[in-house]
Amino acid sequence: MDGNSVQEPLLLSEISVKKTSLFVSSVKWILKILMWAIFVAWIGVIFLFPTQFGNGLLEKYIHATNGNPCGITGSLFLVLSGPVLVIAFLSIFHLIISGDEEFQQKKSSKHPGVRLWTFPFLVDGPFGVVSAAEFIGILLFVVYVIWALYAYIIQSLNRISGEDLTLMEESILFLKMMGGHLGSMGLYCMAFLFLPVARGSVLLRFINIPFEHATRYHVWLGHLTMVLFTLHGLLYVVGWAMEGNLLHKLLSWKDIGVAILPGVISLVAGLLMWVTSLPPVRKWNFELFFYTHQLYVVFVLGLALHVGDFIFSMAAGGIFLFMLDRFLRLCQSRRTVDIISAKSLPCGTVELVLSKPGNLRYNALSFVFLQIRELSWLQWHPFSVSSSPLDGKYHLSILIKVLGEWTARLRGSIMNISEAEQPASPSQPRPKITASVEGPYGHEAPYHLMYENLILVAGGIGISPFLAILSDILHRVNEGRPCLPRNILIVWAVKRSNELPLLSTMDLESICPYFYDKLNLEISIYVTRESDPPLEEGDIHNVTVSSVCPMSKGCGMSVLVGTGDSIWSGLYVISSTVGFVISLGILYIFYINPCSISTWWYKGLLFFGCMLASVVIFGGLVVGLWHLWEKKISAREEYEENRLKPGMVQHNEDAVNLFQKNHTSITTIQYGSRPDFKEIFGSISEHWGYADVGVIICGPPTLETSVAREIRSRNLKRESHHPVFHFHSHAFDL
Repeated sequence: MDGNSVQEPLLLSEISVKKTSLFVSSVKWILKILMWAIFVAWIGVIFLFPTQFGNGLLEKYIHATNGNPCGITGSLFLVLSGPVLVIAFLSIFHLIISGDEEFQQKKSSKHPGVRLWTFPFLVDGPFGVVSAAEFIGILLFVVYVIWALYAYIIQSLNRISGEDLTLMEESILFLKMMGGHLGSMGLYCMAFLFLPVARGSVLLRFINIPFEHATRYHVWLGHLTMVLFTLHGLLYVVGWAMEGNLLHKLLSWKDIGVAILPGVISLVAGLLMWVTSLPPVRKWNFELFFYTHQLYVVFVLGLALHVGDFIFSMAAGGIFLFMLDRFLRLCQSRRTVDIISAKSLPCGTVELVLSKPGNLRYNALSFVFLQIRELSWLQWHPFSVSSSPLDGKYHLSILIKVLGEWTARLRGSIMNISEAEQPASPSQPRPKITASVEGPYGHEAPYHLMYENLILVAGGIGISPFLAILSDILHRVNEGRPCLPRNILIVWAVKRSNELPLLSTMDLESICPYFYDKLNLEISIYVTRESDPPLEEGDIHNVTVSSVCPMSKGCGMSVLVGTGDSIWSGLYVISSTVGFVISLGILYIFYINPCSISTWWYKGLLFFGCMLASVVIFGGLVVGLWHLWEKKISAREEYEENRLKPGMVQHNEDAVNLFQKNHTSITTIQYGSRPDFKEIFGSISEHWGYADVGVIICGPPTLETSVAREIRSRNLKRESHHPVFHFHSHAFDL
């Protein structure tokens, strides 16, 4: 591929792009600086707490703020949970100011360089592929754990040395003190634990980390949190056993002080979630992992009862943001979504075209969660969007590879509906499929548009999001929208040639006529388990559609979650948070303080109840108004007249052969071999030269590791005239 063969006017200088005003840019920078300052101060406070100096500052702070209606609970909530909520508020303002701006066109830098968040620092190891920025985050938590353990051990030993105790008594006291300190460290980790799994969180949208990528942070934090909490409980168990009152302690439920039995229940629930989330168990029985993970309600509620309100308030900020997201997802998932059409392809892949409102925003690298009620009321499965937002205003497509029981049953249901177009009798109901959708979730900014040079590496059904990317780029080129890519290489590895018909889901020339005059596009396909083409002269099997039919009646997807309306989602978060603070203040002023309520576990229950009530009442009011506004907008768009009809998305049965015949110059197929990334990246280095190259991988972990290893090697040994490769992974491993 010759990067100089494309005509220069493409998308670089002829497209006029709306520039952000100086005032808006200044405000956005001020908000970012303020958020960073609050975050750094918050981390600094957490690092100081294990020290004597930090304890002294905490005592002075509590004494200075103890006059607030909520007492010590309000003081701790403000300093340990308040920062994350304030950052969320500032993120909302930043998103609103940014608005629905088009992708901001910028010329590629003349001086490409390695970036921390796109450089694969660790490739082989328990964490998978880890970028340099992620490694810094991991290192920060490791330093905190080592530092806190050291500080707490010194504190405990100093206190024991001042007591006149026997060796047995000293050992028991040391175990109990360290158990309490480990519990505190676990609480600080819990302050972050729920943030990555708040799928539509404004925080994830602001920092532009999609939920499917953030789940790995939740996994890492979950392991660390459960190790700390398990050691916390284990040290106490050993200490009580040495005292000879283990059973009595485990069953105790004190009113003043820590209630131990709720803590035991919470820890057992956490251990069940932890054990079933380990990779061997999760792969063996995903449903077991999924269902036991719903014990997070028991885990959090048990913790609130265990430690009471003021200690629970230390981790309440992240939990509250997760509750906000969970309630919003519950409201969205109750809606039945139109399945405009469903197709079952011979290669074992199902394509669903879902109805959506015109104002729903997503980008070409988005995920949706799909529930089919006829198959299961509890199971939600994530799938990549295979259509560009520019493919149609009122529809969204997903490709589903039949790999397990649920997907096999889905394909069977589609086939059954196709065969039962006319029921045997009027009284016999026609089979149907009822779908609900959560999302879409994804990057706030379309990073695939930010590189002049793209390498898209897919394994099997991993081609799905890249079809959406290619369609998005072609639409933008054809319509003159801002778009940077001009050199694109797609590397697709499949097991057998019957998967190749997936290319028929998109006709390049129908989207952008003569696109090859405007883009350097190559598609390299590797069929790994076949040594020869299945037909003479390399022809590909014809595509035959097993089923094309309208599936259900409902309405378009909801815009409540994902990259939804920033103003409404901001109002939802702000109103719920303000409502929580007000309701908590009212509770203390008119009930807890006048009635002298001092029972720790009861106050913890009331605190948790205030969180839940504020989400449902104050947040629910905003969601109701949001829903009415959404209905008004949908009605105005003349939804029924404009939405996509089933016939508009049918496949041409010779689409793949036609694709191959028309585009032999850009498509190569190799049988019986795997991609040699050393050779591929070496060729790219010579042809594309000194430039930034975005590499996006969607496929199994082995493929991702191979690509990451080669990118790291190339960047470390890069010659001055070679490109800098930037690693991006688009994979979902729940």
